[in-house]
Amino acid sequence: MQPHPKGTRARILLTSVFGPYAQDDEFGSRKINPMELYHNQVTREQGPFSLRMFHRSWGILMIQQNISAPTTVLDFPTHAALEQELGDNDYDIVGISSIIVNIGKVREMCRMVRRLSPKSTIVVGGHVAAIPGIEKLIDADHVVRGDGISWMRRYLGEDENAPIQHPEIVSGFGGRALGCKLPGAKGNTAATIIPSVGCPMGCNFCTTSAFFGGKGKFLNFYDTGAELFSVMSHMEAKLGVRSFFMMDENFLLHKRRAMELLDRMKAAAKPWALYVFSSANAISQYSIRELVELGISWVWMGLESPRSAYTKLKGADTLKLTAELRRHGIKLLGSTIVGLEHHTPENIHDEIEHAVAHDTDFHQFMLYTPVPGTPLHAEMSEQGRMLEGVDLADIHGQDRFNFRHAAISREDSKRLLDWAFRRDFERNGPSIYRICRTTLEGWRRYKNDPDPRVRARFAWEARSLRDGYAAALWAMEKHLRYTNEAVSRKVRTLRQEIGQEFGLVSRLVTRAIGPFLLWSTRREERRLAGGQTYEPATIIERRNWILPPPQPSHGPGLHVLTAQEQSSGT
Repeated sequence: MQPHPKGTRARILLTSVFGPYAQDDEFGSRKINPMELYHNQVTREQGPFSLRMFHRSWGILMIQQNISAPTTVLDFPTHAALEQELGDNDYDIVGISSIIVNIGKVREMCRMVRRLSPKSTIVVGGHVAAIPGIEKLIDADHVVRGDGISWMRRYLGEDENAPIQHPEIVSGFGGRALGCKLPGAKGNTAATIIPSVGCPMGCNFCTTSAFFGGKGKFLNFYDTGAELFSVMSHMEAKLGVRSFFMMDENFLLHKRRAMELLDRMKAAAKPWALYVFSSANAISQYSIRELVELGISWVWMGLESPRSAYTKLKGADTLKLTAELRRHGIKLLGSTIVGLEHHTPENIHDEIEHAVAHDTDFHQFMLYTPVPGTPLHAEMSEQGRMLEGVDLADIHGQDRFNFRHAAISREDSKRLLDWAFRRDFERNGPSIYRICRTTLEGWRRYKNDPDPRVRARFAWEARSLRDGYAAALWAMEKHLRYTNEAVSRKVRTLRQEIGQEFGLVSRLVTRAIGPFLLWSTRREERRLAGGQTYEPATIIERRNWILPPPQPSHGPGLHVLTAQEQSSGT
């Protein structure tokens, strides 16, 4: 690869794919696959109780922060916003980041760049680059597989091994539940920290693992706990946060780094909360006390079938483990695959019931899906089991199989997946209720802990139980009374326990706000039945910009936020 002739003087546009996203269209958007992680893959059958929010495109933010060229990030653009940005500015490089299902949008965006900015070099990256033969599907000058930061640094003639500077990222925005916007006050939402990319576990279906080199391969941006502590301290100062979403595929696997981070947190008296991904085996390296002191507040953990062949669960009693974690106030998002090779019509319902029995705070269900670029896809292709005519836009694990399963039909795969989500909701109730339950358990256990850091962290996490959450529980209880009486009773019991724990203020707030939340919940249910969907607002952010940004000339309905407006919740 020859470096760009302008080097760090090149003007760069980094963009995610254009919206809208939550609708069926000719570019590959699908209503079943909206730009909402939780509602898409976790709480989608929870109706008005579903947690709705959007997450920034972290990859292009990381690249922007780690190059010295004048760079614009355009996140969640509309077709019109992208067209305007290309027309208003002369860009030397246009970088497009995407996942595989949005290949149709990438193709259209390449066409737009060729038409509106013909001198621009087009660079395409993200998981979409894993598609075999993608160079023949899109009109791009470069396709980047793996680490985009080092690639872009090389292309600009910069030091690819320079230290990684972490951008200031709020983990989610545009939050909604029960038909209302969630409070967007500064510091309420966790900061995103990306310690590494890739996953050493190397599950054969995992796109992330394959994209960064496969089993045993990962790239650490921060090797030590001291480095992580420095980044987190910066985020605390700039964003006002005290909770952190550690976007690392198996954060607790790296125990040396985690324990060094704990030492730094203790020395500085930081009562931080950490939200992490971890395998059951990695968690077993730690005592409960170590997890609590480290501030582990939320864990996303694979709960594949105990009969599966994946080593991350080997020897783990996940039912016992998840119950123990919840008793200590550690919230869980369990992840279960439907349609593994050993699944049959005779055993699949028991397998799903086993997953639901974990009673996690959230539960993700995904179809076993051979995604292009993964070892599983290669294996299925060699066996002649890939179905022909399945659009790449439909290979996302939330609809139907894209391969020929030995025992389960493509049509039944969707029925079983939908039933798994419904069964979890019917048996365990809304995830927001479950969060409150686990939070209360943690508060009761640790509110008088001898460690002031631990006391402070649990007090901070329990602060919402006395007001907003208590009112939400009242609304849930009333709304579910006629559709799921068993869950309604559990919600009422929890609400009463919270009232006893936090006293008069909690009960007064519940009486004042609860009826409004019940009304907004019922209104949201009607909206959703009528086809209501949600889209993220367009966000634009410039760094090292040489010339002033162009004067806005947005057409009617074109809403563009600056990064500052987005992070402040406006």
